[in-house]
Amino acid sequence: MDLTTELLQPPSWRFIDQSVSGLGRSALESFAMDDTLCHLVGQGMSAPAVRTWVHDRTVVLGIQDHRLPFIGDAVSLLETNGWRPIVRNSGGLAVVLDPGVLNITIALTERGRPIDIPAGYEVMLEFVRLLLPEAADRIEAYEIVGSYCPGSYDLSIGGRKFAGISQRRLRGGIAVQVYLCAGGSGAERAELIRDVYETGLNGEKTKFQYPSIRPEVMASLTELLGKPVTVFELNTRVQQLLHALSGGVDRTLLEGEEVELYAKYLKRVVERNAKLLEGI
Repeated sequence: MDLTTELLQPPSWRFIDQSVSGLGRSALESFAMDDTLCHLVGQGMSAPAVRTWVHDRTVVLGIQDHRLPFIGDAVSLLETNGWRPIVRNSGGLAVVLDPGVLNITIALTERGRPIDIPAGYEVMLEFVRLLLPEAADRIEAYEIVGSYCPGSYDLSIGGRKFAGISQRRLRGGIAVQVYLCAGGSGAERAELIRDVYETGLNGEKTKFQYPSIRPEVMASLTELLGKPVTVFELNTRVQQLLHALSGGVDRTLLEGEEVELYAKYLKRVVERNAKLLEGI
């Protein structure tokens, strides 16, 4: 059994569904939750976990985005158009969260054997392929130039990106995260991020090379598969897949000391975000 198969087939999965409850909450809570799961799973205090989450009209900025010369103007642009900007606590650049985007986090532990960064990405790539059997043989992983938050594990069909993967490592745990654009227009999301960069740069040259966004290289699964794909459907598929991969699925939410741990990580994430955004 190879490492990817081993990691995807634990004795049991813990599943936390925040695909609906997260809509009215800040995405900062999701980053705190992923840190909490990373800690719990990494320290052997929880079974490997999968969490699904959705947030409304949020643009998650990366640290480099925060350094745009006219970031204040870019933030104002977002807020004026009803978008909430926050700064993420992991790597990468700006991404869009909205009710048509399902985010999935897989929390794994390195206890017993190391999991290098490529292996973490491969786990999520295989998970997405299993989630989308009708398109599995067409899903490719390579950088889509012109997309937002480009990386070597951009997921695409026919050269058009519908998902991106990131990782966060903490306390012996690994949180591998993917956003899946289920419905809506991939190009419209890309246009929003293009406007952020154009406003934030305002023609100024910078040492860091920000992506030159080409909206036509982004698409939703609905657009790529030629049929409606909803967040609800994908979330249902996630649960079915977890049952197929393991001996059982535990749907326990945080409890007891886990809640206290979450509160600690939330405080840290909120304070860090406020510090990064203050003075903009």
